[in-house]
Amino acid sequence: MKLVIHRYLSCTTVEGPGKRFCLWVQGCSIRCEGCGVPWTWSKQNGSTITVEELFKEIEKSKEENDIEGVTFLGGEPFDQAEALGKLAGMVKNAGLTVMTFSGYLYEELKHRTKARSLLACTDLLIDGPFVKEKLDLSRPWVGSSNQRFHFLSPAYKHLESDLSCIDNKIEIRISKDGTISVNGMATQEALNELFDVSEFKKIKTV
Repeated sequence: MKLVIHRYLSCTTVEGPGKRFCLWVQGCSIRCEGCGVPWTWSKQNGSTITVEELFKEIEKSKEENDIEGVTFLGGEPFDQAEALGKLAGMVKNAGLTVMTFSGYLYEELKHRTKARSLLACTDLLIDGPFVKEKLDLSRPWVGSSNQRFHFLSPAYKHLESDLSCIDNKIEIRISKDGTISVNGMATQEALNELFDVSEFKKIKTV
């Protein structure tokens, strides 16, 4: 079984609790106005990889980086729910946690047959589309106040009453060719403060 992906990070500390492997899938049927990553909308811009190949990378990261879980972002993960459900099952069997983002609502996803396996393996689901008029970065990992946290297993239940104590962060990576990439959650204004405006055009937030 194959997935169309944008990219992945073997280890990050800003895309969910603890150290995590993070996978951005390619393709989104929701396409929120004001989305920070519109280049992940079209499947034509992605690359194809098998579930098995991805899981090998996750196993490698578990051994080398001592990650505690995997985060699925998009794009829209539930547009590829069957393949991600298979991968999530392998991740859980390896003793890792699963965090999944979706622009769809949990109430809708529960009634989708193809979504069941991914939901069943997800410990923490963040649902709801990004709404630019409701921009709010007071909670970790989300960009607007309408988005909700669903603790679908006991794994992260302890965070439920303490989310405001978790700060949003960003990670900045500089590749060998000088390309700068940023991941995590920050406002455009905050990013502009970090980088000279003339150089900011080279930055790709993911």
